Amino acid sequence: MRTQGKRAREKTAARDRPHRASTHRPAALSSGAWLILPLMAGYAAVLVWAVWTQKLPWWVLALSPVVNLLAFFAYWQDKYAAGRGGWRTPEDTLHFWSLAGGWGGAWFAQQVLRHKTSKLSFRQVYWFTVAAHCAGLGYWLHLPGG
Repeated sequence: MRTQGKRAREKTAARDRPHRASTHRPAALSSGAWLILPLMAGYAAVLVWAVWTQKLPWWVLALSPVVNLLAFFAYWQDKYAAGRGGWRTPEDTLHFWSLAGGWGGAWFAQQVLRHKTSKLSFRQVYWFTVAAHCAGLGYWLHLPGG
């Protein structure tokens, strides 16, 4: 009985508090969607072009969705373990998947699972892995044989 009375008092207190205007930025801005969604489209176009012009083997394009799914799964597994108190996936492993080309899947996992979105140091390293992967691909494609 006491918990019902306590809940009613909490609801009343919450209702009576003055409403504050939200200071949060829209999700599209704070999540980096304005940057990463066009980057994903451009990245996919570059992969298709590179395979079409035989600068990359066909399996690189075929492997890209697999790596992204594995990155998403690694985030899901870590989120699940965090909720259950189980063995966590090391952050270095999550960053490895991003660096290996699964940065798109990693970003979707961060947004969908709401995992690793508030830890600034993690997000900074994540964005570094995105830049490093894209720069590495660009370098590879500009090599004389690439």
